[in-house]
Amino acid sequence: MSSQGYSRRLRLLTAGDYRRVFETAVYKVHGKGLMALATPNGLGHPRLGLIFSKKNVRRAVDRNRLKRLARESIRLRQHRLPAVDIVLLARRGVHELDNDTVHRQLHCMWKRLEREARKSADASPEALAANRR
Repeated sequence: MSSQGYSRRLRLLTAGDYRRVFETAVYKVHGKGLMALATPNGLGHPRLGLIFSKKNVRRAVDRNRLKRLARESIRLRQHRLPAVDIVLLARRGVHELDNDTVHRQLHCMWKRLEREARKSADASPEALAANRR
């Protein structure tokens, strides 16, 4: 059975990792109060970076709750997600959502990300063949 932990390898750790996602984001997925930017990483597994600023989520308790929910969501779906680096950003008003709503939003966002990544992976061989002609 595979590991379901949230290890260090599942995290974006350096400013350079975050910068690369912002500069080369291929996928952009929105949820209510949340936005995820993602770019392929070539590591064979997803990595997550979180940005929950004081400007958008005022109280530390709310920021910590949202981060905990996001990490748990990635931990449970890590084996289904494509190999991408993801930066999850909070928008204003997300702290007003309850845990179940945030969890559902994240679940739907990860499903859309999987679908978009699969669609672009399926389309890429065709696009390469079209470019060779």
